Amino acid sequence: MYFLREKLGQLFPPASNHPEQYYGFIGVALAWQFAFLLVASDVRRFRPLMLPAMAEKFLSAGAVIWLYFSQQIEPAIVGPFLIDLFLGILFVISYFLSAEWASP
Repeated sequence: MYFLREKLGQLFPPASNHPEQYYGFIGVALAWQFAFLLVASDVRRFRPLMLPAMAEKFLSAGAVIWLYFSQQIEPAIVGPFLIDLFLGILFVISYFLSAEWASP
């Protein structure tokens, strides 16, 4: 994504005229991927981090779904965010299933 800003501007006009927002978003998204790996490395210890992880998944997917239904984005953009929605649901399931062994 760091190297696709120009190409994405061509595929999905108008091109971003705020590169700081584009690269800021990509940086935050990448940082969250590391947080997800951290949770997976020790679920008992990092279980509370699943709550903001769920928020990240549901807020981003929810925003894109709302943009789609208000006809502000193309359908092709929705697909990757449906994956986020699915991953958010898996976080919810994991959160509740891990409750029994998260207690000391």
